[in-house]
Amino acid sequence: MHQPDDKFKPGRRSFLGYSAGAASVAAVTGCASMAADNPMAAAPPVTGEAGADTQAVQMPMTLEVNGQTRRFYGDVRLSLLDALREKLELTGSKKGCDQGQCGACTVHVDGKRVLGCLTLAVTVQGRKVTTIEGLASPGRLHPMQQAFIDHDAFQCGYCTPGQIMSAVAIVNEGHAKNDNDIRESMSGNLCRCAAYPNIVDAINDAKVKMAATPSPAGS
Repeated sequence: MHQPDDKFKPGRRSFLGYSAGAASVAAVTGCASMAADNPMAAAPPVTGEAGADTQAVQMPMTLEVNGQTRRFYGDVRLSLLDALREKLELTGSKKGCDQGQCGACTVHVDGKRVLGCLTLAVTVQGRKVTTIEGLASPGRLHPMQQAFIDHDAFQCGYCTPGQIMSAVAIVNEGHAKNDNDIRESMSGNLCRCAAYPNIVDAINDAKVKMAATPSPAGS
């Protein structure tokens, strides 16, 4: 017997179709709900060009610079050069290539020359850092600074802080015995003005005076 509502009764084939559609809708809405509840799922982590996580990790740091204790917050990836210039406002150390090739960022750590752009600030905590600002004594230039002036060992002056810091270090290390020794030891410090002959003359002059003048601690 025909029933009026038979056409609305689902058959086996239509029932399976309705079930599949309902399951798809539930899955999509379920995923959307999860994403809405979890912001991390909705927003993928920020990555750099190479896919590395670029989220900064800040931490307190304490550096001893030019005989003073300096504290600041910085990214664990912060270079010593950027810490000096941007956190401590010691801009004497220059940023040249920022790849360890020009030597403009040379400073001393425990009396040894290092490249500030390739040294992480966090790694020199507890060590003595000396920059060009801390090289002179009160009221008196370091003999190397005075020799650079006397021998006109700079032109534009951009590389000069790094040149002077390296020059002081090689004299203290005993690597300035003659002109060839000086040229070899200073080869990591580039001067685009090509003041190299004057720089060698200045170092030869200063090393004699440094031998008779006590050096400040750390330099």
